[in-house]
Amino acid sequence: MSKKIMLSDNIYWVGKVDDRDVPFHRLTLTKGTTYNSYLLMTQKPTVIDTVDMSFGREFVENLKNLIEVDKIEYIVINHTEPDHSGALGSLASIAKNAVIVCTSLAVDQLKEMYKLHNREFLVVGDGDTLDIGGKTLKFIETPYLHTAETMITYCIEDKILFPCDVFSTHVANYEYFNDMAKEDINADYIGYYKLIMHPHRRYVQNMIKKISDLDIKMIAPSHGYILRDKVQSFIDIYDNMSKNIEIDKKALVLYSTMTGRTKKIATIINEEFEKQNIHSEIMDVNKIPKEEVMKAINDADVVFFGSSTKYADIIGNMEDILKSLSNLNLEKKIGAAFGSYGWSGEAIEVVQDYLKRTNIKVLSTSDVIKSTGMIDIEFPIRIKFSPSINNVKGIESAVIYTADLLLSTI
Repeated sequence: MSKKIMLSDNIYWVGKVDDRDVPFHRLTLTKGTTYNSYLLMTQKPTVIDTVDMSFGREFVENLKNLIEVDKIEYIVINHTEPDHSGALGSLASIAKNAVIVCTSLAVDQLKEMYKLHNREFLVVGDGDTLDIGGKTLKFIETPYLHTAETMITYCIEDKILFPCDVFSTHVANYEYFNDMAKEDINADYIGYYKLIMHPHRRYVQNMIKKISDLDIKMIAPSHGYILRDKVQSFIDIYDNMSKNIEIDKKALVLYSTMTGRTKKIATIINEEFEKQNIHSEIMDVNKIPKEEVMKAINDADVVFFGSSTKYADIIGNMEDILKSLSNLNLEKKIGAAFGSYGWSGEAIEVVQDYLKRTNIKVLSTSDVIKSTGMIDIEFPIRIKFSPSINNVKGIESAVIYTADLLLSTI
């Protein structure tokens, strides 16, 4: 890094421009990207985020041009993904007394990733502040933007938001600031939102509310351009694109129960859909005429199919309903399996297999992980015996995820 890139008084960009074709989330970033890191040269020098682990040594050498690295007192890690925390191991090995600042969920991840079991961590949460000697940092937790441990950092005196992945662009650029860009960055900015943030738009809205009372003069994200011109317009893009404007969506919860436990699960699913402002109907397929059930499936946007397991199989009329799905066009619908069991719950997997033979979009844990990185949502929904408090939370999370899919505007 041959020149100093200054954002404000004693705040410097110390990142890395990666102008290769960059493999990323099973895609190739043909415009490259940047890994933005920031050095706050205060009385207690602080680094906010690092760079990809491929550039750890280079990152530390560049820092040496600005500061004696062992004088760094705080390292803020907003997000543990290796393209942001990747140089933490290299930096911490020299800045031996630096305290690592992060959320509670990030601590164990960072300890394991970079062998930092004996380092001092400062755990921060919503609204916590840290005096770094001449500047004050405020921390805001932003879970699932885009992983559970994520937070953002705001420098009160300079009115700069350091939001890590939020408000980023994947473009390798040497202009650094959006007002210096050689072309309009909006397409890349929106493309990044769609790729990374839109699956988490519920949490984008939560973040927008949390930052609404901040006076933000500049946004310094961890990828792409630093936003210092028309800042509010970039916040507005996230706000507008993450709002749910789809209406009149319908959910249907079908179940076949043996002892009433699968009915309990169905009731929780049905009630949670209603909480998410999605009209939901619940049916016991053993008590409702088949023709009525099939019509309800045809009218619904999402259908959950549930069965108890008896002798490793589905019970009641559910299998007949599932066999008849081949007569319907389910292309634009979402389907999921659930059920209660006592031993191994084969019926739930049989339901899932039937759904996979249709053209319905079948929810699966694999697809959730690959599309969002969220590891606490499971499909099919499998409950041993009766749902516990933890089970209920899992069911509700699965329904919320499904509701977000239904209400997506992109």
